[in-house]
Amino acid sequence: MEDELIRRAEDLSAQCMRRGCVTHTLFLTPAECAALERWARHSGARLLLDGGCPGAERRVGFFLPEWMEGADFDPAEYICALEGAAAFGEPGHRDWLGAALGLGIGREWLGDILIEGSRAVILCLPSVQQHLLLNLDKVGRCGVKLRKIALGEIAAPEKAMEERVFSVQSPRLDAVCAGTFRLSRSAAAQAIAAGLLSLNYEVCLKADAPVREGDILSLRGRGKAAVLDAGSRESKKGRLFIKIGLYK
Repeated sequence: MEDELIRRAEDLSAQCMRRGCVTHTLFLTPAECAALERWARHSGARLLLDGGCPGAERRVGFFLPEWMEGADFDPAEYICALEGAAAFGEPGHRDWLGAALGLGIGREWLGDILIEGSRAVILCLPSVQQHLLLNLDKVGRCGVKLRKIALGEIAAPEKAMEERVFSVQSPRLDAVCAGTFRLSRSAAAQAIAAGLLSLNYEVCLKADAPVREGDILSLRGRGKAAVLDAGSRESKKGRLFIKIGLYK
């Protein structure tokens, strides 16, 4: 799948340079975004990732022509937002997503779906906006009504995290994995060797790989965590304090 993604990105980047206009992917998963960023760093492609709101997980990969700076790019030309309110209920993320997919819309045409009580904001590509507006009138057992909103009206989503602090001798992957997911050091090393751990959405088999602030750790069956502090504080015995946020 990653090879197919990169081939498509190469084609879009070439089209962008040839035509002198913005080209773009559909919405990408966090893992696909990370893979595209790695490729762009080595290829020199002018890539910009945007999901339509601050902190979006699912984002579109945009390729910018040489004449355009990132500050000049307006995602509102390519990403739409719809706000919906459910009557007499509070459907969850799965309900809203299922209702949209039930209309025959592919997941890759939809970005993040932000839930707050009975209300939801759906980010999508313009090609499916009207279809959603006209046909998404029920989520679960609740009637809903959608309306267009500007991207600027969307508040940054709050990510529920459980913060944990622990100490390590050095910020290597097996030690941080053990502290993050409450495993023994040997169990963490075994998980890494088995390919169960991803570092920044890429499987990492190196137990001694360095972990840095901002890194994302994902352990199959255990969840995902962000490294909030990778050892800026040190104990009297020389151990480094690691602070992580475990996504709920």
